[in-house]
Amino acid sequence: MSVSVTLPPATHTFCTGTLSGMASFDVVSEVDDQEVRNAVDQAQREIANRYDFKNTNSSIDQNDMVITLATVSEDRLNALRTVLEEKLVRRGVSLRGVDYGDIEEATQNTVRQVVTIKVGISSDISKQINKLIKAKGAKGVSSQTQGESIRVTAKKRDALQDVIALLKAEDVGIPLQFNNFRD
Repeated sequence: MSVSVTLPPATHTFCTGTLSGMASFDVVSEVDDQEVRNAVDQAQREIANRYDFKNTNSSIDQNDMVITLATVSEDRLNALRTVLEEKLVRRGVSLRGVDYGDIEEATQNTVRQVVTIKVGISSDISKQINKLIKAKGAKGVSSQTQGESIRVTAKKRDALQDVIALLKAEDVGIPLQFNNFRD
């Protein structure tokens, strides 16, 4: 027994978001959550075993992308921060996206510092990147903000590669990745 199905003609067309013949890519700032968690775990294990952290009540606590460092003195806090930074770098997390809060006095004569790992491109930084692309980018390159990413389009792939090189050379204060490359 065979069944025959007749489908109605297509009434909708879908736009892919880029004009035909235009190459594009997205500029994003992402951090792998698991790698941050692994770095914090490794740092916690190291401070538990190191002699210079014995009897200092030093701790590293993580809540999503916010890490709290606590210890007995600013000197130990600097050492704690160094341990955390080493572990983050070893796990491939860029220190450009790490934002250190003020050192605060905490209970029982201890000090605390909140470390925030920035994810996504803020509106201020996206404006800065768009201005940079407009000022120094090749002719025919355009960019637009899409949430926490920036879509860069051009007719030629070489122009997009020049924009990537330009953005890698500039320091915008956060780590940038380039993905979703389309010809």
